[in-house]
Amino acid sequence: MNLRIAMISEHASPIAKPGGVDTGGQNVYVAQISRHLALAGHEVDVYTRRDGSDQPPVVEAGPYRVHHVAAGPPRHVPKEELLPYMHGFAQVVISELMRGQACDVLHANFWMSGLVGCEIKLALGIPLVTTFHALGHVRKRHQGGVDRFPRQRIPIEERIVRDSNLLIAECPQDEEDLRLLYGADQRKIRTIGCGFDPEEFGPESKREARRRIGFAGDFPLIVQIGRMVPRKGVDNVVTALAQLQRQGGMGAHLLIVGGETDRPDPEKTPEIGRLKQLARELGVEHKVHFAGRRGREILRWYYCAADVFVTTPWYEPFGITPLESMACGTPVIGSNVGGIKHTVIDGQTGFLVPPHEPGILADRLALLLSNKSLCQRMGQGGIERVNRLFTWSGISSQLAVAYRELQVPETELNAQRPLARLGVQQ
Repeated sequence: MNLRIAMISEHASPIAKPGGVDTGGQNVYVAQISRHLALAGHEVDVYTRRDGSDQPPVVEAGPYRVHHVAAGPPRHVPKEELLPYMHGFAQVVISELMRGQACDVLHANFWMSGLVGCEIKLALGIPLVTTFHALGHVRKRHQGGVDRFPRQRIPIEERIVRDSNLLIAECPQDEEDLRLLYGADQRKIRTIGCGFDPEEFGPESKREARRRIGFAGDFPLIVQIGRMVPRKGVDNVVTALAQLQRQGGMGAHLLIVGGETDRPDPEKTPEIGRLKQLARELGVEHKVHFAGRRGREILRWYYCAADVFVTTPWYEPFGITPLESMACGTPVIGSNVGGIKHTVIDGQTGFLVPPHEPGILADRLALLLSNKSLCQRMGQGGIERVNRLFTWSGISSQLAVAYRELQVPETELNAQRPLARLGVQQ
């Protein structure tokens, strides 16, 4: 049975370039599951906020459609400031769904999309699936006063947990957090992770990969790819490189990919400026290189050019980049947190390290960079693991099965609460 699916992703458009402050794994997730569900025969419409005056109302993105919802000003607004526009977002989507064909399931991504989903479910009776991608309680634990999301976030998340028909946990840690921090009913949780696309990521010649990205040479190369924000822990990698240099270093270089623009601009991406200053202070500025934002069509070459891929965030709900690196045959050193400790097998596909321990990271880097056979063995282990467990086609098939199993009791629909009770501007 093919389904009509409304995918809601208020700030993370599937057709935006990842790598900026507000673009990353969620964009990739929405794009890939939408594409693969559509290729499997389902009808998929993605609803995301219009953040540019030149964006058309609807874009055909291959086999699925992207709807740019007029909610708030047609420009970029930091996601921490989007909550007041969510009631308007919900009303636009409700109107569009009422004019079109009946929708079988809503899949909300992130807590504000979950709030929109609750309103649509209340109005139209459509079953609601929610993937949070990050939880407010967990963010508060790690970021404290730096967290700029509004105080309503956690009570809204509690409502979403209660009112969703199905909660998608992205890894066992995510499932545990939903149960222990939000009191989620175990029967409503399905653990389905993220994935990679074998058409995008696979092993290539290291020499050719380095030629393509402009890093020809036989020196050891460490690569970091992701959003340029403090919680991603890129400063930990720079500090570890400095410690590695003091231990001999083996001539290793660090290449950092990500940012708001294609050129590494500290004004547009302040985290790049902070990291450059740190590299200067530690005496490794000549070993640390910034590539800026890069399109997904060429990321494969960056993974394949690396001897080791490193990602050491403070916390990580899932983390797609380790999968992509393993798919390319490059071992991963990652933080022993969240989804990374679920996907990277310590000692087999790479190493797991504490997130704030550059000395331990430096030791693991030294071990891998000095042992080519170990790198090759871990790289092959990564290829086998991700192709067996983490392809987007497989992930999307699991989601489709979960969608089909949904049933919404009438008594549950009557228990919903309107947006106004949570203090949201209407």
